[in-house]
Formats: sequence, C-alpha cells, structure tokens
Amino acid sequence: MLKKIFANRHRIAILFFLFFVGNGFTIRAQYLNIQKFSQEGSIKSSGDEQWQRAGERLEHPFIVLVTDSTGNPASGVKVSFEINRFPPGSKGHFLERYEVFTNSSGTARTHLHLGDKEGEYQVIARIQTESPQSFTIFTAYAYARNWVLMLLVGLFGGLAIFFIGINQMSIGIRHGIADKFRLLLLRMSRNRVVATFFGALVTVITQSSSATTVMLVGFVQSGLLRFEQTIGMILGAAIGTTITVQLISFRLADYSLLVVALGFAIMVFVRKHVVKSIGEALVGFGLLFYGMHLMSGAMSPLKHYEPFLQIIESVQKPLLGVLVGTFFTAIVQSSAAFIGIVLTMSTQGLISLEGAIPLLMGANLGTAVTGIIAAFASGREAKKVAMAYAVFKLIGILLLFWLIEPFANLVRLTTPDIVDTYAGGAVVNIPRQVANAHTIYNILLALIVLPFTTQFARIVDWFMPIFPEKRRRFKTQYIDVNLLRTPSIAIEVSRRELVGMAKIVESMLSESIALFIRKDPSIIDSIHEKEEHVNFLRDKLNEYLLRISHADIGDKEVDNVFRVMFATKELEQIGDLISKNLLEKGQWWLGAGLDFSDEGRSELEEFHRLTQKQLKRAIEILETLNLDVARKQIKKYDHYKHIGIELERSHFDRLKQAVGKSIESSKTHLELVNLYRIIGSHANNIARIMLESD
Repeated sequence: MLKKIFANRHRIAILFFLFFVGNGFTIRAQYLNIQKFSQEGSIKSSGDEQWQRAGERLEHPFIVLVTDSTGNPASGVKVSFEINRFPPGSKGHFLERYEVFTNSSGTARTHLHLGDKEGEYQVIARIQTESPQSFTIFTAYAYARNWVLMLLVGLFGGLAIFFIGINQMSIGIRHGIADKFRLLLLRMSRNRVVATFFGALVTVITQSSSATTVMLVGFVQSGLLRFEQTIGMILGAAIGTTITVQLISFRLADYSLLVVALGFAIMVFVRKHVVKSIGEALVGFGLLFYGMHLMSGAMSPLKHYEPFLQIIESVQKPLLGVLVGTFFTAIVQSSAAFIGIVLTMSTQGLISLEGAIPLLMGANLGTAVTGIIAAFASGREAKKVAMAYAVFKLIGILLLFWLIEPFANLVRLTTPDIVDTYAGGAVVNIPRQVANAHTIYNILLALIVLPFTTQFARIVDWFMPIFPEKRRRFKTQYIDVNLLRTPSIAIEVSRRELVGMAKIVESMLSESIALFIRKDPSIIDSIHEKEEHVNFLRDKLNEYLLRISHADIGDKEVDNVFRVMFATKELEQIGDLISKNLLEKGQWWLGAGLDFSDEGRSELEEFHRLTQKQLKRAIEILETLNLDVARKQIKKYDHYKHIGIELERSHFDRLKQAVGKSIESSKTHLELVNLYRIIGSHANNIARIMLESD
C-alpha cells in the first residue's frame, strides 16, 4: 500500500499544489469593497444627500453595497454604521441599526433619525477588510420646521438689501461724477467707438443698463440726440452692465459688513463732498454683497429639495431658460439682480454653466422691457431707441442659441479653476464662469454689431412701424420724464423748454402794438391762443422742476432749478400783462373811436421796440447763458427806464399845448408806457437772477 502511495507521490504533490493555490485564489477573492448603493446610475438611490425637518426620520434609508475583489456581491458581511458628525447641541439623533449583515444581494441598510437641531449630519459605514476602500460616508441635512418661511424671508430680504445696495452704490457714484459723465456722453456721441466706451462707463456708474436706455430715450425725445447717435451707447450699455455682475461674482460676503462700516464712517466723519460720495458708494457695495450672502444662505436647503431640483433641471433647457430669464428680469427691472440670483444658485451647485447661459441671454433681453415702457408715450424716434436695444439683444440670442456648448467651452478656457485648500486641490469656479460668460457674450455681440451700426439703424427703422400720433393742442418740445433720473440734463432741457416759452411771449408782445397803432382786431384771438399755450408750458415746467427738486440733487442743481423757475414766473407775468392788461385796453381802444397824435404814436412805437429789445436780450441770456449780455441788459434797463420817464414828460408837454388827440388819448398813452416799462422790468429781472446766482 505504501509502495503504491510513494509511486504516486508526484500526483499527490500536484493535488497539494492545486489545493493551496486554490485556497490562495479564494483568499484573494475575499478582499472586500464597500460603496454607496447606486441604482441605474443614480447616487441618490443610496439615500445620500437627503434632507428632512429636524427631529424626524429620513424618508429613505442609507444603503451600501459590499462586493468582493471580482465585483460580485458579498453576503453575510458585517457592516458597522456610526454617526460621525452632528450639529452642536443636537439631541435625539440615532440610527435604527448600528450593525447590519449584508443580504444575498450584498446590500445593507439603516435609517437615521435626525436630532432636534438643524444642520449637517454624517454617517460612516465600515467593514473589516484589508482593502483601502473599507468605508464610505453619507451626508444628511436637518432643517427647521419653518424652513419654507425662513427661505422666503431670507431670499426676499436678501434681494431687497441687494437692491438697496445697488441703488445706494449708484447714488454715491452719481453724487461724485455721474452727471459730469452724462453731459460728456452727449458730446462723445458722434464717434460710435467712443460712444460705446462712454455708454459702458455711464452704465457702470448708474448700475443699470435699463437706466441708460431710459436716459437715451429721453435724449432723443428731447432732441438732444438723433437715434443713429445712440446705437454706440446702446452697445456700450450692454457691456457696462456686465461689470456689476463681475463685482457680484467675487466672494466678498465675509467682508461685506466691514465695507458697510467703513463706508458709514466716511459718510459720518468726512465733510468733503467727493469723499463722502465714496463712502455712500462703499455702503452700497457692502450691502450688495451682504444681500447676496443672505440669499445664498436662504437657498441652501433647495439644493436637496427634489421638486425644486426638477424645476431647475427643466429651466436649464435653452428655450425655457431664455423665457424664464426674460420674464423675471422684466419683473424686477434689473438684469444684475436676476443674474445675482443665478450666481447664487451656481454657488450652491444648483445650476451648471450650460444651464446658466440661456438664463443670461433671457436676462439681457428682459432689460429691454424697461426701455420699451419708458418709450411708450414718446415719439417714434424715441421708440426706435428702445426697439434698437431689444433688437440688439434678439440678435445675440439668435446667434448664440445654437452654440451654447461651444460657447461654454470658450468660457471655460478663459476661466481657470481655483485652488481650494479645504477641498484638497483645484475646483471649478462656476460663479466666475457665469460672470465671464455674461461679459464675453456682450463684448462679442458688440464687436459683431459695431461695424454695421448704419445697417443696424436701418433694420430698426424698418421694424419700427409708423403709428398715427394723436394730435394735441399743445405739447412740450424738450422736457421728458425719462430724463428725471439725470437731474443736470433734466434742468438743461427745462431751460430749453423755457426758451421756447419765452419766444411765444415775445411774439405776443410783438403783436400787441398792432391793436393801438393799426387797430387790427384779428390779433386778439392769436394772443389768447398764445396765452393758453404759455400757461400750458408754465404748468408743465413748474411740475417738471418740482419733480427735479424732489430728487437727490446738490446745491448747484438746486440753484439752477431756482433760476429756471424764477424766469418761468417772470415770463408768465409778462404774458399776463399782455393777455390781460394790454389786450383789455386794446379791446376798449378799438371801440373808443380815439387816436394818438403823430408824435405820441411814434413815441409808443419806439418804446415798444426798446421793450422788445430788452425781452430778446433776456431770451438770449436764457438760451446762451451769456452773462456779458446780462450785464449789458441791466445797464440798458436804467437807460430805458429814463426814456420812459422822458416820454411821459413829452406827453405832458403836448397836453399843456392842448394838442387835441393827446388830450383824448392821454390815459391810454400813459398806461401803455407804464405797461411796457413793467414788461421791461420783468425782462431785466431775468438778467439779474442769472448774475446773482452766478
């Protein structure tokens, strides 16, 4: 027997070798790996990243899958679950099962009950194995029971502070330099490249491309600019609004209140006007970022709320994204505010760059709505400005809508990742990519359209229908409510309107003498008509000037408003003297059957001519603001007043000589001399107020 065994020893050796090798393969096959269970490629099926109200049980269990080194499910393996992190002070949190053996499918599961505090919870699942992949971590979030209310409070409160910040920032800059740049914008409109630059600059200052568009509508309506001159500024306005978004995209929330405190200190302790304006701008800058911080914190629960995530996923479809961006921007009337919300969502990981680009396109189109509303009651030329802005944005959407993915890749090339030491390396900076996408989009669009501004103007002119305008008896020529946001220019156009009113008064004065010299009754209706026109302009000017004075304007603007308002009053009084006193006396004169002597008639005509001359000088002062003319008028006034006295003396001399016609017309002659002298006094007051204010 032994002999046979030894004879077959080589077979036994082979059997022992195969046994140990087989055992070796079996041992290697027992190396285990643990991972989160994934069904159909969805990591959510593992129960990770759940959220629930504090104190409640999570809806879904945490599920792990244990596999051997060949990838097959491993059953009967003990999995240990442990709560690794919970909010400080939380009580009542526990796992339903801390040790679970895997089933035949290699899975093990447990449920987490959240504690009474809101915050982040982490659960570790471990197995005993020599494999490096011996554990995995689950995360869950507990939110307060009134989280919906707090989300709305944080979102709308943060948005309100954001708006206040933008407005305060705009006020601060406007007090310093904004009006000077707006006036400069009028002078720089001839060159389209320069106009584009200044359009961007003014938009940065006003913090709103809509405000710039409304201002341009007012310029065209008031005759300060032609429609063609505004196209470069429209392109610049689109670029200027991207600067605000660039500022918003920086993560400065941690320092926002410090910036507010610094700006407030400057406002309180510094007296110099320009430096105080910088303080106002800093307060707005800090509030802007603090509002963003509040919105970001309020929206954090939404990144785990499935219904909201489904809505966001549908919004990221290009067409729907454009429509949503247009709608919400039109409502809030600020592309910066809506894009600020998009940036907040990107910070929370709720939206991708490809999903943000259609929203950006819609936000750009939505800003055109404000200009369209502003131009609704304006003339066709002003409507063309608003139409041009809308067409410009539509061209951008039509060009980019089909190239979203290549455009997103271009943005990524220009936006490097940032190094995050806490994340352990470079991470994608989605907010910066969104801001850069907005800037690149508008710059590329401006570069495409700028060489073809003439053709672009023709397209807009072709698109803009000619509506029959309702005929009004009287209307203003220059003043426009859209310019009230720009007080210095609003004052300028009110002065132009005043010059138009003064010329009507001057024509009334010119006609008035015909009642007494030629006894022409046909001018009575003409003077009445012009008097109504003057009263209409007076009311419109006073209303407009009051609205300017209620705005946040400086001492210089207050003084300019007073000068225009004072001159309006003086011209109105001249108009009343003509339409009431002179016209009433003229109507009596027509039926009295009296006449002036030849000498008296010549004297009245000459004094009327000198009075007209004084009024024309006053109009020239209003039109040119030439103070040399004002000084000349004041000197001449004393001379003309002396002439009036001499005319009265000459008239009395004729009375002494008992000249018949002089005796009969004596009262009318003296009244006319006196009325013309008062008219000259009012004209002189206009020159005087200009010199005194200067």
